[in-house]
Amino acid sequence: MTLSHGRHYLAIPGPSVIPDSVLSAMHRPAPNIYEGELISLTGRILSDLKRVAGTTGDVAIYIANGHGAWEAAAANVIAPGDEVLVLATGPFALGWAEIVRRLGGRPRIVDFGRQGPIDAERVKDILARDRDRAIRAVMMVHVDTATSIRSEPARVRAAIDAAGHPALLLVDGIASVGIEALHMDAEGIDVLVGASQKGLMTPPGLGLVWFGERAEEKRSNGPAPSAYWDWRPRTRPEAYYQHFCGTAPTHHLFALAEALRLLLEEQGLEAAWARHAALARAVWAAVDCWDEAGAIAFNVPDAAARAHGVTALRMAPPFATRLREWLADNVGVTLGIGLGMAAPDDPAWHGFFRIGHMGHVNAHMVLGVLGAIEAALAALGIDRGEGAVAAAAKVIAEAVEAAPTS
Repeated sequence: MTLSHGRHYLAIPGPSVIPDSVLSAMHRPAPNIYEGELISLTGRILSDLKRVAGTTGDVAIYIANGHGAWEAAAANVIAPGDEVLVLATGPFALGWAEIVRRLGGRPRIVDFGRQGPIDAERVKDILARDRDRAIRAVMMVHVDTATSIRSEPARVRAAIDAAGHPALLLVDGIASVGIEALHMDAEGIDVLVGASQKGLMTPPGLGLVWFGERAEEKRSNGPAPSAYWDWRPRTRPEAYYQHFCGTAPTHHLFALAEALRLLLEEQGLEAAWARHAALARAVWAAVDCWDEAGAIAFNVPDAAARAHGVTALRMAPPFATRLREWLADNVGVTLGIGLGMAAPDDPAWHGFFRIGHMGHVNAHMVLGVLGAIEAALAALGIDRGEGAVAAAAKVIAEAVEAAPTS
């Protein structure tokens, strides 16, 4: 017998759960793309996106996924021959580095492994030795969803400044915007990359690039990027179509506008950050209990370096794959694969999985996923510590009790 009938729950780290009102916002006829509602709506979206990122700078919207936003950011500030210091804590920084290489840049990768964050002191030392200032930019991923490592942009900016180095700071915030506390201007981020499908609770298809004055100055003094990736017409359009270098992504814009409304009206953006932090702590409390028997372990041992929107876990192969398959087939829950932690043909591939808890997610959804995992562990005869769901429920109860009343 299967108990999977009903609404399936996709507990992966993006695409995240989409609110019903966001889906409803897309369910309408195509609008006029030359005048009227869509133009004023886009103005509100741009303003809201700046609030979400904590910047007074500009933001450009691309019809693209996160990889497209990577390329847009690099194309505007990385010239052929530029050396770029890439700080890697997982496969996504390596993917961004490959885009830089194909654009003619020279990525210099510093690998911090896949279980801990960027070491800012090491970054400072590297930059201090760059006396010729050959390094034009430093690139990092705020949250790597494959490893669930969270590194702090403010610490990297402090390292750049301590070395007296003029390099730009480029940050991938695809898995952190709307989820983690992030203040682009206050943290000294020159270029921030985002996408629609994670904390912004919108279907995949929109890439976002925020940029400040130093990045725009670099864009102005360097070779012009291609007509499509150039961010300038998108933020200073003489006609509306220049926002998108062609036809606007009409229904994605309707969706994003509604998602931003929900996010910013959740008792303030800080409440969304606090919700994600509390749900993450609930997941961690459950894993701590399961780990007492040694069957499941955090990929990131230090809780202070774990993402608030995804938790990456390790098991002895092939039990992670068996766990995911049992959940999908029998109770209607899909967990994330161990992306980039091993090659698919490597037996180690079957020793990783991820729990996504980002976007339009609340306490009962997380408790449901944890209860489903508990059932899978029992059904598969996997040793585990007891009391996992109760421990998670206690964290949630305490978080609600401690929250200020509106």
